[in-house]
Amino acid sequence: MKTRREALKQSALVAGLLASTGMFPQFAYAYNKAAFEAKSLADVVKAVGGNAPTESKDVTITGPDIAENGAVVPLGASCSLPGVKQVLILVEKNPAALVALFNVTDAVEPNFSTRAKMGQSSDVYAVAIMNDGKALYAKKEVKVTLGGCGG
Repeated sequence: MKTRREALKQSALVAGLLASTGMFPQFAYAYNKAAFEAKSLADVVKAVGGNAPTESKDVTITGPDIAENGAVVPLGASCSLPGVKQVLILVEKNPAALVALFNVTDAVEPNFSTRAKMGQSSDVYAVAIMNDGKALYAKKEVKVTLGGCGG
């Protein structure tokens, strides 16, 4: 029977060996700094390689009409078209507009949900970036009654 200390030593040794062989990633590949620092819909779409965004009925945004607590606002985005490369969720009046970026393959249904922090009432966007670079979006206004950023 091993002691806790022996188990921790062996675990650290195995982790070190795996890290030295390149089995653990050294950094996250999915992070797009320019996209997460952009302040507007057009800037975010440009940062992820999309063309000028156009409104589409094939993209759907879900969320409450009135969010009682801006600290945890449930939001969802989906697209019914084939050939989706990325799905984005943006909150227009947040300091960083981009809330979430999901990379999509043909094996994945482009239907995602998350929770966002909203400091004030704002328009929320779901954007689908297609394989050919088209950017399609849907927009919804979400009113916040209690500020999510301490307000």
